Amino acid sequence: MEFRDVVRRRHMVRDYDPDRPVPADVRERLLEHAIRAPSAGFSQGWAFLALESPEERERFWTATTDASDAADRWLTRMRRAPLLIVPLSHKAAYLERYAESDKGWTDRDETRWPVPYWDIDTGMASLLMLLTAVDEGLAACFFGVPPEHLTRLRTVFGVPEGYTPIGCLSIGYQGTEDVRSPSLRRGRRGVEEVVHRGRW
Repeated sequence: MEFRDVVRRRHMVRDYDPDRPVPADVRERLLEHAIRAPSAGFSQGWAFLALESPEERERFWTATTDASDAADRWLTRMRRAPLLIVPLSHKAAYLERYAESDKGWTDRDETRWPVPYWDIDTGMASLLMLLTAVDEGLAACFFGVPPEHLTRLRTVFGVPEGYTPIGCLSIGYQGTEDVRSPSLRRGRRGVEEVVHRGRW
């Protein structure tokens, strides 16, 4: 597929065919492409929790939702995804990397960072997985994990302290009940609205 087509076809899909697993070679390609993302100082401060088996996925949904969510149609469709990948950022990898001699800082002072590159770089790795999914004929969605469930998620999957889940990707073959987000009615802002050439 041409890259421009991959970019144009990428959208968040919220329903999956539960009877079509993601082939192992495709899963590995998704993860191999993720680690090609840029990272400040080549810190590579990320990790990826891949959940494939029905038991692993059920543990994820149990850890990140409440019983009251059970009737939610969004959740019902999302739970059909045969692959979940939780990208985690690792701030300490960046603070330690920039305290090395070639970077010129002698401490691990977080205030030196204008923005949290550990989260940004992990987000870019996530986008590479979303684009790879499209290129492989798959559907995917990036969604957040509610903050009140993060501790439970860490505990259930043994996530080490210092690794922060930035969200989750659901991946699979598109189902028949996908519903586009009502937010799309707002329309995509055009280049002329968001680009300021030379000055604001």
